Amino acid sequence: MITYDQFDDTEWNSFRPAKDDVTKGASTLLQWAYDTYGDDLVYACSFGAESMVLIDLIAKAKPDAKLVFLDTGLHFQETYDLIEEVKTTYPQLQIKMQQPELTVDEQSEQYGPALWSRNPDQCCYLRKIRPLERALSGVTAWVSGLRREQSPSRANTNFINKDERFKSVKVCPLIHWSWDDVWDYIDEHQLPYNKLHDQQFPSIGCIPCTQPVTDSSEERSGRWAGFNKTECGIHVASGSQ
Repeated sequence: MITYDQFDDTEWNSFRPAKDDVTKGASTLLQWAYDTYGDDLVYACSFGAESMVLIDLIAKAKPDAKLVFLDTGLHFQETYDLIEEVKTTYPQLQIKMQQPELTVDEQSEQYGPALWSRNPDQCCYLRKIRPLERALSGVTAWVSGLRREQSPSRANTNFINKDERFKSVKVCPLIHWSWDDVWDYIDEHQLPYNKLHDQQFPSIGCIPCTQPVTDSSEERSGRWAGFNKTECGIHVASGSQ
């Protein structure tokens, strides 16, 4: 078993999917991950388009897999509606709604109103990073839907990564998938998805920090508009923001 303390990036970073593998290595990697880690593997799910592909692939590898959703209290109703639909479609999945220590109102009292508009890094830390730290405490490995083409900061993501932020192993099955690949899979398998994707929202997060985009080549340009920020910090090493 690959653990954080014993991490060796040679085994899976040299892995190349078979030419006839329509999932570009994702199914093989997920099967290996669940065979290796079992219940000690958690999927941190945003319920975006990539999430729907991973949920379907994960359900085939381990129908009762553990998922965690960072319920910031600021998500679109469409996101919550999708979660309920996923629960119906995949009833065996264990979906945990991980909430921050502070409610939105409590955060406003302690840090001032609309913290996201003044210091989005701190808001993300309070409402996403710290909750995920709790969710991954004692967990050996977790799954993420990162794709290399999403942004320059994700271009060097490997199938298996030593996660310095959460001191765990991060498994990324979709690194070679394009945006078109994601939607081809959703369409082919008739998967549910967030209806905001039909309204020019390629990347969907919290309401105050998500806008529709007009340039389809910039998937994350609608996140944190007006700030030099494209990541909430989950996929950034601690201290490097």
